[in-house]
Amino acid sequence: MPTTTPTSKSTHTPTHTPPAHPKDPPGGGADFPSPAAPQAGRGEPAAGEWPFVRRVLIVIVAAALCYGLWLSSSAAPLVFAAVLIATLFDWFADLIERASGLPRRAALALAVLTTLGASAGFLAVFGAQVVGQMSSVFERLPQAIEAIGDKMGIIDANAALEEAISGGGGGRSVLTRAASLGYTLLGALGDMALVLFAAIYLAVDPSLYRRGAAKIFPPAQHARIVDAMDVTGAALRLWFVGQLVSMLIVGVTSFFAYLWIGLPSPLALAVIAAVTNFVPYVGPVIGAAPALVFALTLDLGALAWTLAVVIALQQVEGYLLTPLIQSRTVDLPPALALFAILVFGLLFGLAGVLLAAPAAVAALTLVKKLWIRETLGERTNVPGEDAA
Repeated sequence: MPTTTPTSKSTHTPTHTPPAHPKDPPGGGADFPSPAAPQAGRGEPAAGEWPFVRRVLIVIVAAALCYGLWLSSSAAPLVFAAVLIATLFDWFADLIERASGLPRRAALALAVLTTLGASAGFLAVFGAQVVGQMSSVFERLPQAIEAIGDKMGIIDANAALEEAISGGGGGRSVLTRAASLGYTLLGALGDMALVLFAAIYLAVDPSLYRRGAAKIFPPAQHARIVDAMDVTGAALRLWFVGQLVSMLIVGVTSFFAYLWIGLPSPLALAVIAAVTNFVPYVGPVIGAAPALVFALTLDLGALAWTLAVVIALQQVEGYLLTPLIQSRTVDLPPALALFAILVFGLLFGLAGVLLAAPAAVAALTLVKKLWIRETLGERTNVPGEDAA
């Protein structure tokens, strides 16, 4: 009986090669990356390039924002003036709300109407007198300059002064200059109306605009930014009220002093002294110039008394009145105020000079709160923090 020898099973395990994908080239897809390893598409940066691209985009956006701000720099003083007046309306509305219990919007409406009514009443009672005395000041000023020029040996002092101020004038006629002045006055009136309406809208719901401004920062910083804006608004409100008190005292004192000396148009000269006192340190010097010019045309006695009154008033204001007011409001260092007037005057002209001090107050408050205290951890007094 034949025997069969059993064949030993092979230990070799056959390998199964998967079929090539229909779209793969001959030879299968073994030489191509698997779908689990994604690659950047055409025109897209690789993963390692994204941080660099992000930095470039941030620089481009920041440069575009800076360029836009530079183009709209002429509007910056108007925006800040609206914010400053809105803080005054807000302070007045808070006083009325606490005293009468009226709703917020009713108190604000009463504050705005009271402010506008008081201004209109002042103009109705003293407006004609102030305008008449201002006209007299501008009419007499050339004669006073000529008289001073004759005493100093200057021939045709008005022409020399006009040439120095206008820089030659470029051959422009008087009508051209008058038309230019008219357009400037119309533009100023339009800007004042715009600032007033913007201030009213800002004062109606200031928290809305604060929250909107805070949204440009990361969400974790929103509460911190809103708190800083609240404190800055309180500091501006205190500074503004302090300046109004100082202007009122300077104006009233100057009126009675000029009236006693016998200067022409004492009310107009006092208004000039009060208004220019809004600009710290520099304004009082400018406001005293017309009074000194008119006193010089009278006699040496009037000049001596006027100079004594101006110096005494500035000393009392600088060493008694201003420290007393700033102890209850905002203490602005003199050097910071002068540098702010210089810088803002160069950037924004006359409007920058007028708004330099409150802008310095706002900057000082933000730097002390956000940088010195909350970032560096240093102890410092923040203006307006107790009143916020």
